[in-house]
Amino acid sequence: MSTIEKSIIRDIKLAPEGHLKIDWVSAHMPVLSSIREQFEKEQPFKGLKVSIALHLEAKTAYLAKVVKAGGAEVTIAGSNPLSTQDDICAALVEDGITVFAKHNPSPEEYNELIIKAIESKPDLIIDDGGELITLLHKDRPDLRENLRGGAEETTTGIIRLKAMEKDGTLQLPMVAVNDAYCKYLFDNRYGTGQSVFDSLNKTTNLVIAGKTVVVVGYGWCGKGVAMRAKGLGAKVVVTEVDAIRAVEAHMDGFTVLPMMEAVKLGDVFITVTGNRDNIRGEHYKVMKGGAILANAGHFDVEFNIPELKALSTNVRTVRNNIEEYQLEDGRSIYVIAKGRLVNLAAGDGHPAEIMDTTFALQALSLRYVNEQYKALGKKVVNLPYELDESVARIKLESLGISIDTLTAEQIAYQDSWNV
Repeated sequence: MSTIEKSIIRDIKLAPEGHLKIDWVSAHMPVLSSIREQFEKEQPFKGLKVSIALHLEAKTAYLAKVVKAGGAEVTIAGSNPLSTQDDICAALVEDGITVFAKHNPSPEEYNELIIKAIESKPDLIIDDGGELITLLHKDRPDLRENLRGGAEETTTGIIRLKAMEKDGTLQLPMVAVNDAYCKYLFDNRYGTGQSVFDSLNKTTNLVIAGKTVVVVGYGWCGKGVAMRAKGLGAKVVVTEVDAIRAVEAHMDGFTVLPMMEAVKLGDVFITVTGNRDNIRGEHYKVMKGGAILANAGHFDVEFNIPELKALSTNVRTVRNNIEEYQLEDGRSIYVIAKGRLVNLAAGDGHPAEIMDTTFALQALSLRYVNEQYKALGKKVVNLPYELDESVARIKLESLGISIDTLTAEQIAYQDSWNV
């Protein structure tokens, strides 16, 4: 059966536009292209089945093609119903990859499509937010019999995996790609920082300069959002529950407030915690009229939309991806992309040059876990530093940047205590 016959997508006729998008990003992802050349020669996944759940847009598509170039039979589903791009799905199917994804499916159809992605009984997985791993351990453990391990993309997914490891549920090794230096230093910080405001500008057509932007959470993603907001001329307020991060935000020059105080000042709220109910009923009651809420965490739970709806007399769509909640006292609060991941549900995600290093890590992690799964055990593991650094070295080479190396004497000096 061909991939066209096996796949479930919106419309195969959309493929030409999808190919153009994939060609564009691949031309700006030299690190991943270098790894593709390695994979084509070495065929590390020959005879293996790989299932992927990621935001299904052009950069993800190129990663899937790189894994396929390594010999794998690749199946892919979208990890967010609003970030899937139907033309990309069609292009991948034409390129011989089985796709189970549509933009904005019903919740029931979305779950069915995710399950379809693992019905091949994969040997390896690439996951985003724990979508596949949860199914394979909770609802469909029968599909896990061939599984050797996989790689996880996000902070949210790592939190889930570590909870599973702690209670003894995790039954395979998973590489914490999110914890690699080349992931959180660049993707989480520079990628999130830029793509959030790219998406907000595209969606709202409003200025950021002069506004008060409240950044909810000061992890690496929050740092990137706060840094970019400041660069755009915003007054930045940070809310945190971690004392160390709160001190860091303060010393980085930002105002740190509890949420109940921040909601009285904020014009734009951006949540980046990976947790739920950061903004809820009591906050909406005192929030400034006209406030804009956007989520750059993983799931649509970071601000409580049902509680906002319960306080509202009317909800209407005022622009594409903007819903206005009209409160009883006349105030309006605006929600971007239904609380879904704003930089993908209302934009094109992180820049291609950023995802170049992240997806290079994903590809190398998949090869690593395939080679070492018997020794790694049933736990969350970090990508070896040597592989992490190798991605940075390829990146530097692609940029035409050279760096120094230690001399033999310097190496001996730093490795000795008796000098």
